[in-house]
Amino acid sequence: MKLSPAERDELLKGFARALFKSDMEALYRIVTPDFVWSFHDGLVTTKILSGPAAIGEHLAEQKALFSEQRFHEVAHHHACEATFMTFRVSETVRAGGDRREQRGIERYTFRDGMLASKDVYRKPVTP
Repeated sequence: MKLSPAERDELLKGFARALFKSDMEALYRIVTPDFVWSFHDGLVTTKILSGPAAIGEHLAEQKALFSEQRFHEVAHHHACEATFMTFRVSETVRAGGDRREQRGIERYTFRDGMLASKDVYRKPVTP
């Protein structure tokens, strides 16, 4: 089942909503049972997240680490087999208040009308 750009946009909107609410039940109505999220924070951390527990733990870690995390300049770019999201993110580290800015790209794949994978790549924005 090939999804149209509009259908992909709806899935991605629901995915983002579920993530920001840390709602694993809603998230797993949008992703495949074997959904995998590969993550690199642009500095030192690389993770492979698989399953609701790992994703929930990652989201809790992010909330504990950052007092603020805002995404800007979000745009989706649809290709034949994947959708790419470009963005800028501003984060404030809870301990110490350090701020960081990063640019990133996320690559999403789809299967059976659902999200199958998310690969995140970030790098710091230099002043």
